[in-house]
Amino acid sequence: MKLFATTSILTALIIPSFAAEFVTIGTGGVTGTYYPTGGAICRLVNKYKKETKIRCSVESTAGSVYNINTIKNGDLDFGIAQSDVVYQASKGTNEFNGKAIKKLKSVMAIYPELLTLVTRKDANINNITDIKGKRINLGNPGSGNEATALTLFEASGIKKEDLKFAGTLKASEMPDALKEDKIDGYFYMVGHPTTNIKDATNSVDAKITPLEGANIDALITKYPYFAKADVPAGMYKGNPENIPTFGVKAVLVTSDDVSEKAVYTTVKAILENFDKFKRLHPAYSNITKKSLLEGLSAPLHDGAKRYFKEAGLL
Repeated sequence: MKLFATTSILTALIIPSFAAEFVTIGTGGVTGTYYPTGGAICRLVNKYKKETKIRCSVESTAGSVYNINTIKNGDLDFGIAQSDVVYQASKGTNEFNGKAIKKLKSVMAIYPELLTLVTRKDANINNITDIKGKRINLGNPGSGNEATALTLFEASGIKKEDLKFAGTLKASEMPDALKEDKIDGYFYMVGHPTTNIKDATNSVDAKITPLEGANIDALITKYPYFAKADVPAGMYKGNPENIPTFGVKAVLVTSDDVSEKAVYTTVKAILENFDKFKRLHPAYSNITKKSLLEGLSAPLHDGAKRYFKEAGLL
């Protein structure tokens, strides 16, 4: 009995050092850019799972706000979120009014994503004010998509009540709703190109409506995490020219509660396979190793900081 007890104690001491650490990345709808981005990160992390004992999996979620709240609650280890929503969560504003999440940490800024207003051509929506009296999908509750659309509304003097219908469909449901004439348009904060908007423009006569003017200029002045950008010409059927809009960065975030080893391993896996990572989605084509540190609106996690320093980027 004594020998058995001693063996059990030794086993209990030894097993944890070899036990795998499982981490999950919260993303967004499966037709958006967050979901394949989470999958790309996990593939690279899992490439080294025998050496690191880190196992990565991806989960489709409601998006930015949901991911951040779920990280706060300890139900997700990592999440992808818009940099404006990360800022609001860190400061306790907007959706997070008075509830700043101090343990929220950045891992890296991945790619730019733009607020995109996709509309049926027969709806005659040529600018932001034309959406009054129309059926517009703002995004599912708990998404950065909805949060940014409402921020634009505030800057443009528009209320949800000004719409004929304010939709809360998920990203994956929006193209079919547009095609079936259930909505006149939808907002989507996304990296381009995306299957979602390709599906919409390939199945119905649709356009991307410009988001520009004095209201956008004032918005960017007030919220410096926004920046002007164009949806590139010819990316979607029926949209042959650059379309002006504004956007943020898609940021990989985590919590102080997540181990330094897990975060360090994640950053290292991406940086050491950076050229391969860039080829995994067209939205990454113009990113650089330096751009991974641009547009962060929460402090870097110590694990990320350690690898970026080792790589000479900090």
